Amino acid sequence: MNERFIILMEKFFENELDEKEKLEFDSLLLNDHLLKKEFEEQKRIKEVLDKMKLKNPSKEFWDGYWTSLYNKLERGIAWIAISIGALILIAYGSIQAVNQFFADKQTPLIVQIGTVALVFGIIVLIFSVVREKYFTSKHDKYKEIQR
Repeated sequence: MNERFIILMEKFFENELDEKEKLEFDSLLLNDHLLKKEFEEQKRIKEVLDKMKLKNPSKEFWDGYWTSLYNKLERGIAWIAISIGALILIAYGSIQAVNQFFADKQTPLIVQIGTVALVFGIIVLIFSVVREKYFTSKHDKYKEIQR
């Protein structure tokens, strides 16, 4: 199909044709019966679409919507509280374990340094993976596509 015709037809339906374009559009319609047929079909579709009205959602729909919204908010807040509580307990337990580990004078210094390096490396690696997943999920333009 003629690309120029499509552009002119869109402008026609939006009442944006100037005089020169209107003459060009009329000429295309007169000279090509396939374009005229396409135009008539699009015109009928536009008329049907213009007559359509969107139905307002029912009261039951809105009741269900707000219930669902409140459930999602409540669950989100609950997961945040659980996560904060777990982090506090894990941090406290870790601090106690580190204090006991370094208070033990029988553990050689090289083992203590190696343990610190290992734990530090694991923490940096976990932080890096979590940060990457977080930013990827925020900026992934294909996340809505189902494979």
